[in-house]
Amino acid sequence: MRNELDFAPFYRSSVGFDRVFDLLSNPQRLQAVDAWPPYDIVKVGDNEYRISIAVAGFEIGDLDITQEHNVLIVKGGKGEEGEGEYLYRGVASRSFERRFELADHVKVENASLNNGLLNIEMRHEIPEAMKPRKITVGAGANDHASLQIEATKKTT
Repeated sequence: MRNELDFAPFYRSSVGFDRVFDLLSNPQRLQAVDAWPPYDIVKVGDNEYRISIAVAGFEIGDLDITQEHNVLIVKGGKGEEGEGEYLYRGVASRSFERRFELADHVKVENASLNNGLLNIEMRHEIPEAMKPRKITVGAGANDHASLQIEATKKTT
């Protein structure tokens, strides 16, 4: 049975969404399902997001956050603790790496570690050149020429 989706109909009516379709159709880019460490993704405002990752037992120096173009990579790793022999180890402290695909123009603004939660604040900032703008409809090339002729008539 074939599980691949056909995005061909969407290509006919969309422009610039190639990256999205590539993400959806390329299963190798998806990481294996790993439930550790648990995390939440919250939409805080219209253009504001927060990722909260439960990293109990990790300190600031144990965590590394990197943004590479449209991918946010969060890594955590602890050194060996020599405080004795563990009879039972219930607090997970294994190394991890989490990857989050980000939309274009999403920027990480802040990261903080409070009460075992790593909070990463992000904002989707649309550049001024990409914001909607009003386009006036003219009569074409002749419209521009007629404006120049009228300007010339007024100066003589």
